[in-house]
Amino acid sequence: MLERPRQKRSVLAPLLLGGVVVLALSIALAITIGPADLSISDVYRVVLQHIGFGDSGVSRIKDGIVWELRLPRTLLAAICGAGLALCGAIMQSLLRNPLADPFVLGISSGASTGAVLVAVLGVGGGMLSLSSGAFVGAALSFVLVMLLAAGAGGGTDRVVLAGVAGTQLFSALTSFIVISSADAEQTRGVLFWLLGSLGGADWDDVVLCGTVCAVGIVVCLLYASALDAFTFGNDAAASLGVSVKWIRILLLVITALITAMLVSAAGAIGFVGLVLPHAARFLVGSRHRRLLPTTVLVGAIFMVWVDAVARTLFEPQEIPVGVVTALIGVPAFAVILFRMRRAR
Repeated sequence: MLERPRQKRSVLAPLLLGGVVVLALSIALAITIGPADLSISDVYRVVLQHIGFGDSGVSRIKDGIVWELRLPRTLLAAICGAGLALCGAIMQSLLRNPLADPFVLGISSGASTGAVLVAVLGVGGGMLSLSSGAFVGAALSFVLVMLLAAGAGGGTDRVVLAGVAGTQLFSALTSFIVISSADAEQTRGVLFWLLGSLGGADWDDVVLCGTVCAVGIVVCLLYASALDAFTFGNDAAASLGVSVKWIRILLLVITALITAMLVSAAGAIGFVGLVLPHAARFLVGSRHRRLLPTTVLVGAIFMVWVDAVARTLFEPQEIPVGVVTALIGVPAFAVILFRMRRAR
């Protein structure tokens, strides 16, 4: 039993290096997959042209398919997977709840309400995009949940309960707006977005979401030792010199910001933040200095292939990525529940 942590440390470096290689190969392969009449050589010639190596010799339409559609979409999928998985690991540690995920703070439902207000009711008078409305809604939901939790006395259980209340409130508002005001076309578009979609990905989304996630990853890694202390409870963490209140607030804000940014760009993609941290723990254990980078890589690789399946399985019809993650995540979630029961 004593050899297990040492063994996990010894395999961490090659595991992370292998994960980076697999992620790079996954992205390289995923951008070659799609219904358009493009050969693998066409795809890579387009990419090489845009980074300054020669002329691809393909048409502008094919160039746009690769550089403006497939590549930013695949990169955003990797960023979403990495960010949501990271946020799930952080939430599970902060709340000491293995069933917590990035949406436990009501961010997803708040984003949905914001998006619906813009798309259906035209809030913002054309000044706000759907993504902007979703981000504002997510931020307002987070603030409401935090105020409600603070008013109830704070504590991890109060945060969870406040998140449940916020989720139900904004979900009800979203349903009311759609039912009372949306026509059939708007309803279909809103539903597709609510289930998670990377179809609207562009380079602005990649840069903005990538920057936010990169900063969030660095901050969370800096507090990896504090997260280890949180797993033993607030009193134990405080006795080890951890500023429990301020570190929790900082990490909750970082988690909320990442989640809000990703949801505003891609919609609500469930189960990624719930299931993948557990997969990473199985690989490297619970120490956060190993867990967090592993979770990021596992999430990125997973979402790249989920998106590839979602856009090609029934081509040219596209499936929302949230549907695919749910179909995979529910059985995995059941396995987690059974493992938790056996561990008692």
